[in-house]
Amino acid sequence: MTEAKKTPYYDKHIEAGAKIVDFAGFQMPIQYKSINSEHLRVRNSVGMFDLSHMGEFRVGGNDALDFLQKMTVNDVSTLEDNQIHYNCMCYPDGGIVDDLLVYHRGDHFLMVVNAACLEKDFEWLRQHLEGAVELENLSDQTGLLAIQGPNAENVLAKMTDYNLSEMGFYWSTEAEIAGEKVLFSRTGYTGEDGFEIYHKPEIAGKLWEAALEAGKEFEIEPIGLGARDSLRMEMKYMLYGNDIDKTTNPVEAGLSWIVKLDKGDFIGRDVIAKVKENKPDRRLVCFELQSKGIPRHGYKIFYEGEEVGHVTSGMYSPVLEKGIGLGYVPRKRSKSGREIEIEIRGKRVPAVIVKPPFYKNGSLKK
Repeated sequence: MTEAKKTPYYDKHIEAGAKIVDFAGFQMPIQYKSINSEHLRVRNSVGMFDLSHMGEFRVGGNDALDFLQKMTVNDVSTLEDNQIHYNCMCYPDGGIVDDLLVYHRGDHFLMVVNAACLEKDFEWLRQHLEGAVELENLSDQTGLLAIQGPNAENVLAKMTDYNLSEMGFYWSTEAEIAGEKVLFSRTGYTGEDGFEIYHKPEIAGKLWEAALEAGKEFEIEPIGLGARDSLRMEMKYMLYGNDIDKTTNPVEAGLSWIVKLDKGDFIGRDVIAKVKENKPDRRLVCFELQSKGIPRHGYKIFYEGEEVGHVTSGMYSPVLEKGIGLGYVPRKRSKSGREIEIEIRGKRVPAVIVKPPFYKNGSLKK
């Protein structure tokens, strides 16, 4: 076993009293005070996250666009300078390699991938290189700090002279934050307004302290991976390894909106097109428990006494104050309003399928 890496914010996590766990090869904070309170801090005001474990790849060269068009399902050619989109890579059988973000950086592209998939993704891309393409793994040279919540803009406005009100959701720019030139974007994984700041590891401490100072009047707090997970769940944002993986295709996962079949050929296109045309056998659905209980990954889903699937992600929702979850069920059983049951510790608990997202009142700017 290789020793888990430390992010450039590790010492700050220890100072803040974080409970540290091994996650995707890194020592990361799972929580500081409690998952519940940290979750509500982001929903109601603002929080800050260390996301330095994420992977960043630079894709450059004259054939970079053609390469990304082949490797991903979304249409990268539609991106303008500084624009970003959500995307994924698939295997030839339509299974998902990873979901990711693509940044158009003018003379190159930046791919931001999941920490747990970093090495696998880079190798997958490297194996398919052709033409004039430069592929570089910038992950170890990149720190990432996110500021998320209804007051995120108010906090960042104290740290930069850049006019944040002009920046739309899923756009990026280079500017000075806390006196340091960085790349930042209006993106996030919480359903709230927010920004993600990519920076040199050596300025992590400076950015952390500047964010705490700027956010003091809004009671900003550091937020751990536990609340990051519950925040994304309330939005039905999927987690690779739970809700999507090499055994799932984008259509059944509800990601048809990022699959651009008319852009030309890409890896997995023919299989995905067939699934879309014939409709998938199963679909990923959201459900809410109708009585007490917390659904967990792997719990069985029943419909009229028959086992029809299993929970891919499940937890207690701090905002809805009930158990919520995601899971794949047969398409004919996937309609909103349908009653199902979740087996929790040998007992079947009633649940109902609902339309996503669970939480509908986020401050996210579109």
